Amino acid sequence: MKICVGLSGGVDSSVAALLLKQQGYDVFAMFMQNWHDADATLHGDCEWEEDRFVAELVARKIGIPFYFVDLSKEYRQRVVDYMFNEYSAGRTPNPDVLCNREIKFDAFLKAARKLGADMVATGHYCRRAPLLDADGKQVVIEGVPQWRILEGVDPNKDQSYFLCQLTQEQLGKALFPIGHLTKPEVRQIAHLADLPSADKKDSQGICFVGKVDLPTFLQQKLKPAEGDVVEVFDAYYAQSEQYRFIHDTLASLLKTPGEPMMITEYTSEDSGGKSFNNRRVTDSNSPATEPVEVAKSTGKADWSESGPAPSALRAPSRLACGEPPVHEATGGHGCGTTSTPTGGLSHRNDFDVEKIARLSDEELMRLSEPIRYDDIKFETETYRAGKKHIKKTRYKENPFGKIAGRHDGAQFYTIGQRKGLNIGGHKDSIFVIATDVPRNIIYVGEGHTHKGLSRSCLRIESQDIHWIRTDLAMADGEIRRYRVRIRYRQPLQDAFLIKRPNGIFILFDIPQRGISNGQFAAWYSADDEMLGSGVY
Repeated sequence: MKICVGLSGGVDSSVAALLLKQQGYDVFAMFMQNWHDADATLHGDCEWEEDRFVAELVARKIGIPFYFVDLSKEYRQRVVDYMFNEYSAGRTPNPDVLCNREIKFDAFLKAARKLGADMVATGHYCRRAPLLDADGKQVVIEGVPQWRILEGVDPNKDQSYFLCQLTQEQLGKALFPIGHLTKPEVRQIAHLADLPSADKKDSQGICFVGKVDLPTFLQQKLKPAEGDVVEVFDAYYAQSEQYRFIHDTLASLLKTPGEPMMITEYTSEDSGGKSFNNRRVTDSNSPATEPVEVAKSTGKADWSESGPAPSALRAPSRLACGEPPVHEATGGHGCGTTSTPTGGLSHRNDFDVEKIARLSDEELMRLSEPIRYDDIKFETETYRAGKKHIKKTRYKENPFGKIAGRHDGAQFYTIGQRKGLNIGGHKDSIFVIATDVPRNIIYVGEGHTHKGLSRSCLRIESQDIHWIRTDLAMADGEIRRYRVRIRYRQPLQDAFLIKRPNGIFILFDIPQRGISNGQFAAWYSADDEMLGSGVY
């Protein structure tokens, strides 16, 4: 079998190539260049040239042929243009997911096949295993052998999320040789083999492009335009019809009458800034320990991806009941508590599946929609100032909000962003809670527990639903329990998936902070298998 390794110059792909070579496969390496415009996006650094140099040294050290392929045209058309379109519409795209679907396992795969490769391998921390039937034979659907994507053994490096849009045809040609290893083990293997990439730092920024100055990058096509920054006060939510509907609907779904959990507490500081993939590592919510009822399949890991399966439960980091302000905000009522493996208690909304089933399509739509703030209006008034009584204009006080500053373009901001707002005079941090690109307004709120930062439900439109396991696709009216991830490195979140004719609705046990439309939600079974995904 001839295998092409996508060699990036990093330690992960280097070890992937080394392991395949040691196992006796016919291996060659190929480095892809996806970007040329270094002046505007890479701060003048030619990182790809250094990466290519290291990749060539690695290939020479391992003793495998090395090739170079320029995929910058395909990358611009299929990833970068998509990014610009999404940002201009006020959404926050995930280029890494698109890069894997459109470039690494499509354009790159085709280039490798032209060089005689049967398979392509990458340095992703995830595992692939055949889907087996009751007799231990691999399942075949419409002539296509079926595969499972499993989380990587290293919970700190698992990259299965980035592969959430792959098809069975793509998986059939993909290998992940290091998915059964931890990052320290990969480093150790690289050091023992004296690979030139052994101490190379992990790549940052956009897939195969590098670090970017995002505003500069976006301003290649999106023009800056000054607009208002509107701070939303807590008083707004007491009179908001939409917020009251969400509150009352969630309350009606609880098994035990009481106040639903509406906000999520984060005790670590948000990394802030508009980052691709929303890569904010926080002490978010771990999955509950109750069993999750989903259809399961069994399968043995194949030759290059074998190894012990990680625990189905991540170490919990939710707040204990004695910790404000979440428990105080809910009044401790209707807020379900679940024992965790460490002996603590976790907050969550304990929803009744039968009550969820009775929700109408319209109610689910309203529940999943982000709150709009366009009803906050500001009137001006004139006044005279100074000894000369000069006539000036100012905004009248508004109990629901105020104009707190100016920005240079709503499309440059994303939900949950903290840095770059330049708004002072507050005790707590200020976060973006909504953007209105057509009106060029961004809305902000003070504090990690601001009501506008959290949402409990989101919708994936029917045309955007992607099942990796097509045999498990949901029928209209069906409700299942899965664990869901809405951004890279986020601990899996317990949720109900509700299939309706207008899409899949995801209802989380715990409100999710910083939900940014344009990202991908991926859902997993209890045994670490990623089953499907969709952009929300």
